[in-house]
Amino acid sequence: MLRSVGLRSLFSSTAKYLPSKSSPVTWVKYGPGVNPHFRSSTVRQWSNIPFMTVPLSRAHGKSFAHRSELKQAKRIVVKLGSAVVTRGDECGLALGRVASVVEQVSVLQNQGREMMIVTSGAVAFGKQRLRHEVLLSQSVRQALHSGQNQLKDIAVPVLDARACAAAGQSGLMALYEAMFTQYSICAAQILVTNLDFHDDQKRRNLNSTLHELLRMNIVPIINTNDAVVPAPEPNSDLQGVNVISVKDNDSLAARLAVEMKADLLIALSDVEGLFDSPPGSDDAKLIDIFYPGDQQSITFGTKSRVGLGGMEAKVKAALWALQGGTSVVIANGTDPKISGHVITDIVEGKKVGTFFSEVKPAGPTVEQQAEMSRAGGRALAALQPDQRAEIIYRLADLLTDQKEEILAANKEDMEEAISRGKLSQPLLKRLNLSSAKLNSLAIGLRQIAVSSRDSIGHVLRRTRVANGLELEQVTVPIGVLLVIFESRPDCLPQVAALAIASGNGLLLKGGKEALHSNQVLHQLTQEALSLHGVQDAVQLVSTREGVEDLCRLDRLIDLIIPRGSSQLVKDIQKSAKGIPVMGHSEGICHVYVDVEASIDKVTKIVRDSKCEYPAACNAMETLLVHRDLLRTPVFDQIIDTLRVEQVKIHAGPKFASYLTFSPSEVKSLRTEYGDLECSIEVVDSIHEAISHIHKYGSAHTDVIITENEETASYFLQHVDSACVFWNTSSRFSDGFRFGLGAEVGISTARIHARGPVGIEGLLTTKWLLRGDGHIVADFSEPGTMKYLHENLPVHQRKAS
Repeated sequence: MLRSVGLRSLFSSTAKYLPSKSSPVTWVKYGPGVNPHFRSSTVRQWSNIPFMTVPLSRAHGKSFAHRSELKQAKRIVVKLGSAVVTRGDECGLALGRVASVVEQVSVLQNQGREMMIVTSGAVAFGKQRLRHEVLLSQSVRQALHSGQNQLKDIAVPVLDARACAAAGQSGLMALYEAMFTQYSICAAQILVTNLDFHDDQKRRNLNSTLHELLRMNIVPIINTNDAVVPAPEPNSDLQGVNVISVKDNDSLAARLAVEMKADLLIALSDVEGLFDSPPGSDDAKLIDIFYPGDQQSITFGTKSRVGLGGMEAKVKAALWALQGGTSVVIANGTDPKISGHVITDIVEGKKVGTFFSEVKPAGPTVEQQAEMSRAGGRALAALQPDQRAEIIYRLADLLTDQKEEILAANKEDMEEAISRGKLSQPLLKRLNLSSAKLNSLAIGLRQIAVSSRDSIGHVLRRTRVANGLELEQVTVPIGVLLVIFESRPDCLPQVAALAIASGNGLLLKGGKEALHSNQVLHQLTQEALSLHGVQDAVQLVSTREGVEDLCRLDRLIDLIIPRGSSQLVKDIQKSAKGIPVMGHSEGICHVYVDVEASIDKVTKIVRDSKCEYPAACNAMETLLVHRDLLRTPVFDQIIDTLRVEQVKIHAGPKFASYLTFSPSEVKSLRTEYGDLECSIEVVDSIHEAISHIHKYGSAHTDVIITENEETASYFLQHVDSACVFWNTSSRFSDGFRFGLGAEVGISTARIHARGPVGIEGLLTTKWLLRGDGHIVADFSEPGTMKYLHENLPVHQRKAS
């Protein structure tokens, strides 16, 4: 028996949204009206909605050239395709998605933007209602004509699309109105047909009505009046009903966006955007930015699961809108992972869907750069070790030979940073380059060149699996590295040299505050790489992609290494989906002064750890002092040293309790100051010191100062940090000082690499198995082969 009750209850859930006299819903009928800004134009028709050959002139000029400019969009049209609005069974609305769209549109409307919606869904909504009514009526008639009250199978009725639209329009609009009311926003409905665009008077009326609604902060909801348009050819996409061309809404949205001088048109469908081949095919890649003229280089796939319009119609409509001065983004409005924020993400300039732009960038896209970097990295790894070392030696020489050019560019960056006044003193120190810094860089690069000779293909293990079957584990590059760094131009040649030594492709994203310095240093890196024709291996990302967008390139990037503030690292760790992140979010380093510490060592180590370079991540941020040292010459000497160096002291809760007049109490013991500031706290024992470090530290670098070897050994063994030192400055936590030549960063992770990360941290392994016709079946009963698993001596030869 047909469960008609279920259908009735489903529709009744939306009955409360039907219009009433009190509902502030507006149905527009065009009458006389004048808008002097409208003028007639020659038209051509791609579907039931005609297109003008030449778009109307626009007061606001050209479309946006870059995604980042979409934040400036004031007037926005959101087009909802049938696949977005309707359920998977194509009978009724996807209420969750519609509610999400309404919420996002409301957020943008309440920001002061002018939002318009071009929506589908009336046919699906009406189909749900009419099919239920017809089935219910049939079941009642059969019951009355059956003496045994047994119902025969009832056929699914074939419904006229226009009738469905007539039955669904009021309910669809009532639903939108009820949802927008939750955000204190009024909505108004406008129904149009192709005739309304043929008649100049009606076009002027439409324009005038829309402007008046926007002026009153009302969201216009526009749809083709499918109840009266000519019926299309039968469409097999839906069972039992013909959808009145969703292609019309693509055309309608583009037409309205241009005539209303909208800044942005967002077209939501059931695909992520535009692909260079049919979505789902093996080689299909999402096109991030689409330019006029590129349509000849792509292949269009099948149409949407609902409606008559396909991607080709959307592209034509988008290009027409773009020609009229409206920016366009085509994106997926059905994916549950992004549909809840897809509209707001687009307006915020995030890399979602396909962005249509009339301006091609001067260089390659970041996706192209990543592919070039991977190919270049493989070519780099294929070089002989001496050839890679030669490239690094050449780069070291260029750092000193072209010193004046580098310092001139850095001076320009420094002057611009100071004039803008947005960088803190620690960041300005990191931005600044000097002759001494460049000389130190060159020395470090030469160390890397020496250690790079046996990095790739290094045999770690050899095993005789069976007679004639030998296994080797060898080192290989990770692949493509993305290094994002702030205010650290000296980071560029360091990381580039490590990538070259380890045979990795490299994408570099520097801060705009170091723009000129980075450009010069990258040019010198390219010059060094050109010795063996592998310039593509190291790429400097100069496009406007934000960090979050770069972190989404999980198919192109194998490892992300952030170098910068703790906030930058946290943002990257949050944004990176599917890409490992190597680094530390904070450098909260401790120095613990034990009761048996030497006063001379204490003052030297504390001064160096805090004052030698306070902006560094390995600088001391918290000084832990044994309670028995309070009111002793050792403690007085510590305070005097910090006072002379003008270090601002923040007292921990326990330390403050011992003082009558204490310094400012610390706000948090998990603070990385990055300046001439530090916290001081008192502990009762080494056990309490270790507990404090584990609770408030960042597992970066921690130090003990003591003359008691047993106490020191206990500290070294039990402190769970990447670097643990005894009687030495925390500032030694550095790749160059460790003899690694340089570092890509200091990792506080617990897998792969920890502490200063040099060449070894940028390598992974692969297994090489050499046999002579061996098969697994020979090792099973009653096979003739046996496993030996004998460890063999490791002889270092170049692994093939």
